[in-house]
Amino acid sequence: MYPISTHIVRASEVKRKYESGHKQWIEFKGKAIIGEGRAQLLAEIRNSSSILKAAKKLSIPYRTAWEYLKRIEDAIGSPVVKTHRGGPKGGGGTTLTAEGEEILREYERRKRHLNSVAQNEIDWEAVFTKISARNRIKGVVKGIEKGKIASTVRIEVAVPAVITAMITQEAVEELGLKEGDAVEAVIKATEIMVSKEV
Repeated sequence: MYPISTHIVRASEVKRKYESGHKQWIEFKGKAIIGEGRAQLLAEIRNSSSILKAAKKLSIPYRTAWEYLKRIEDAIGSPVVKTHRGGPKGGGGTTLTAEGEEILREYERRKRHLNSVAQNEIDWEAVFTKISARNRIKGVVKGIEKGKIASTVRIEVAVPAVITAMITQEAVEELGLKEGDAVEAVIKATEIMVSKEV
């Protein structure tokens, strides 16, 4: 997995005079290798199976597209695209390698998450205000019902009692939740969040 660096700028007023904004890039060994522009290039190559078509779609010179790809490959020491020769009936093109797919997938996944955070006022309140200790309840996961989008997590707390939290399937996977894990139920005004020491 590639580490991510993010720069977020935010200011707000009651009438929302200012909006959130952020820039994102993926790093490898402390060096930035892919930002929005290179991510778009990889995505277009994935969609069109052609560096030339991807370059035209993004309105950049073909040579520049190759230079972007070479900089990524030089930085990570591995190819991110693979060119296939065509025959008399065609069939040639360019596809992303497994490494290229991983980098793009990591960038897109983080981008979706950061965009959702930037647009969620409740989450920003949690960032800028200290969560009271009385809103955090330690417990043990007693069951997980996984859905396509959201999962239900049952947590037994010390009372003893069992709290049920609805969180996304992605959160379950990222936390690596399983029955028997020690977790904290973070109580918010309208929902129960789940945290875990990793």
